[in-house]
Amino acid sequence: MADGERIIQINIENEMKSAYIDYSMSVIVSRALPDVRDGFKPVHRRVLFGMQELGVFSNRPHKKSARIVGEVLGKYHPHGDSSVYDTMVRMAQPWSLRYPLVDGQGNFGSVDGDSPAAMRYTEARLRKIAEEMLDDLDKDTVDFTPNFDESLSEPSVLPTKIPNLLVNGSSGIAVGMATNMAPHNLGEVVDGAIAYIDNNDIEDEELLHYIKAPDFPTGGIIYGYEGVKEALLTGRGRVVIRAKAEIEEYQGREQIIVTEIPYQVNKAEMIKRTADLVNDKKIEGISDIRDESDRNGMRIVYELKRDAIPNVVLNKLFKYTSLQTSFSVNNICLVDGRPRLLNVKEILAQFIEFRHEVVIRRTQFELKKAEERAHILEGLIIASDNIDEVIAIIRASKSPEEAREQLIVRFNLSEIQSRAIVEMRLRQLTGLEQDKLRAEYADLVALIADLKDILAKKERRMQIIKDELTYVKEKYGDERRSTIEYSASEMRIEDLIPDEEVIVTISHAGYIKRTSLSEYKVQNRGGMGSKGSATRDKDFLEQLFVATNHNYLLIFTEKGKCFWMRVFEIPEGNKTSKGRAVQNLINIEQDDKIKAYVKVQDLTDKEYVDNNYIIMCTKNGVIKKTSLEAYSRPRTNGINAITVRDGDELLEARLTNGTNEIVLATREGRAIRFNESTVRPMGRNASGVRGVTLTSKTDAVVGMICVEDVYSTVLVVSEKGYGKRTFLNDPEDHEPIYRITNRGGKGVKTLSITDKTGPLLAINNVTDEEDLMIITKSGVTIRMHIDTIRTMGRAAQGVRLINLKGNAEIAAIARVPRSDEEEDEEGYEGTEAPEGDVSNENGTTIEDGNEE
Repeated sequence: MADGERIIQINIENEMKSAYIDYSMSVIVSRALPDVRDGFKPVHRRVLFGMQELGVFSNRPHKKSARIVGEVLGKYHPHGDSSVYDTMVRMAQPWSLRYPLVDGQGNFGSVDGDSPAAMRYTEARLRKIAEEMLDDLDKDTVDFTPNFDESLSEPSVLPTKIPNLLVNGSSGIAVGMATNMAPHNLGEVVDGAIAYIDNNDIEDEELLHYIKAPDFPTGGIIYGYEGVKEALLTGRGRVVIRAKAEIEEYQGREQIIVTEIPYQVNKAEMIKRTADLVNDKKIEGISDIRDESDRNGMRIVYELKRDAIPNVVLNKLFKYTSLQTSFSVNNICLVDGRPRLLNVKEILAQFIEFRHEVVIRRTQFELKKAEERAHILEGLIIASDNIDEVIAIIRASKSPEEAREQLIVRFNLSEIQSRAIVEMRLRQLTGLEQDKLRAEYADLVALIADLKDILAKKERRMQIIKDELTYVKEKYGDERRSTIEYSASEMRIEDLIPDEEVIVTISHAGYIKRTSLSEYKVQNRGGMGSKGSATRDKDFLEQLFVATNHNYLLIFTEKGKCFWMRVFEIPEGNKTSKGRAVQNLINIEQDDKIKAYVKVQDLTDKEYVDNNYIIMCTKNGVIKKTSLEAYSRPRTNGINAITVRDGDELLEARLTNGTNEIVLATREGRAIRFNESTVRPMGRNASGVRGVTLTSKTDAVVGMICVEDVYSTVLVVSEKGYGKRTFLNDPEDHEPIYRITNRGGKGVKTLSITDKTGPLLAINNVTDEEDLMIITKSGVTIRMHIDTIRTMGRAAQGVRLINLKGNAEIAAIARVPRSDEEEDEEGYEGTEAPEGDVSNENGTTIEDGNEE
């Protein structure tokens, strides 16, 4: 031990605590957390201030990055050069900052994670928006502190006009705490700030009308709003971001095209990770991944295999890759040198308070300068008014000091005024210069009065802040890049969609669309029809129904599964478009088919779902009734609606109130009518009970109707285009024409089946006020008024409804609301069948038959 030294015994626990607290506070305050006022950490502030001091403004040439880094290191930031250069690089990257502050020239990295070039190769200068953050720095608007060696001063905060903390966000890891603040749209933030100025007591929820959500520089889709709302209102929340992806068809194959990716995702790393998942068979259905991005924009192509379902593949990409990520908002920042968690309103309040202080200090500085100049001008004006005497005093004086003293005594001037007079140039004695002095003095007097008024009135200062914010918004504001996709539980999107009637069609191969009802025109009975939906090779239209955009749909499949969706979610198309594959809308199995659509008003209304039922029938005559409540909690992969036995398939499903009558019709022209009450309610997994007994192995149920009006008519149509209407009950004597029996019977004749009519195809209950839509398997459609089809007895053969060429057959029929438009389509001609009962092949007229 050297002379004079001594060892002091201390408690190591206390020393560690003290030293670690000092270290952690240094990291928190001087390195990792941004200041709530200007949104900068010390290194960002020093880089911008150093660039200003170096004179690399937006209207001047770029300077070498190494020169800028050296300036900042040598004067203000005593750390490694990489910390300064990396900071400057990030402020120049448009995919890192929503509003970049540095204009870089050279290689400043890429969204693929490529490193920037070394600082000796790149150049930089300030952007105009950064200059707005440095503006008024020379007007004593903020406090300056000594630099690390106390040889220079640096600002403790920048007098920014822009709410940078919200606009560009920030992230950092301190000791025991971290911050992660999302960027926002400048226009929205300014609108929110102005709203706060107008009403300091504005509710947090009301601010969400202005600042809707974060706005990320890479765009993308903000998926769901609950996390966003929580983040804005509390300062903490989880924002889910999805890539912007579209499904396109190219050379017979479907592709997923990604044009925007989530914030802070490394594109190259994401593609590599996806390729690994495809090779490991964790994601199936992708045959190739290509990055076609160029200087015009991002484009990542996922080419799909022929049997892949695009929607399923896309959902797997969202689940397993960075195409969907979450941004955990944690708004911790420095307020008066202490870390605090703030919500958006509190951040705006702190910024406005800071701007208010800046405006006061700037006004005070300008007032002081104006008063100092006015004071000098007063002396110069006094001298100009007494110029001969002033000159005489100066000439008679032995030194300038003596001249100043003489002038002070003679004209009662101040030291500053007398000095200005003595140093006055001869050219200021001209008449023109004298007029300029007086004009300048008058302007200064008005300016001083205005500045004092600003300092006296808070409302004027707030108006100045609003005007400056509006200027910033108009000059630098732009459109939102990140779109917001509200989930069904968060926003009633149907409020934005007109509740109009549409026709939904689905083809045999599973292509679906919705079309405005007005696109279909009326023809007379017996016409040939107009060209309807275009179909793909060997495809034909199989299902058609009418709904409104706001309806809920329960979609029942042949295998007994039930899916849930809204009508407005079905892609819209015109009458001749092909539609979209159902597999892209719901996760239906490839070998399954949609057989029934049930429209319901509101699956969230408990009273409604408890008092309504779903009645289902199968091809083999099984019938089942289940409470609608059992279908009110849908799952993405569907739920079991009925257990279908081997060799059977679900045929039809209808919504009932529990008191309807049911009519089942079979292929061989028979129908059975019974009360719905004879079928007890069952669970979703039950198989059901016998509804009708089939008379042969080739027989099958073709349809089911639920009777609400016993005096309505039943429409039956055969495969070869014959059809008729028959009353359920006789409208005159009220006796049932279709008698009510127990379920499980064979039924009665509903259509006389011959080779000319072909087997029974469909049954429906209709009224005179409706229209009938018929679609053939070749895609031809015809629409006619129901009242042009006459009513006949149960056993009648019917009349020709559509003139079919060759072996053409009907694919589907549907009743639609009445259209007032009557117009025959050009290009198709047909013959109208004769009125009256139609003769059979032996030439005798078929009258109403007896019950069998």
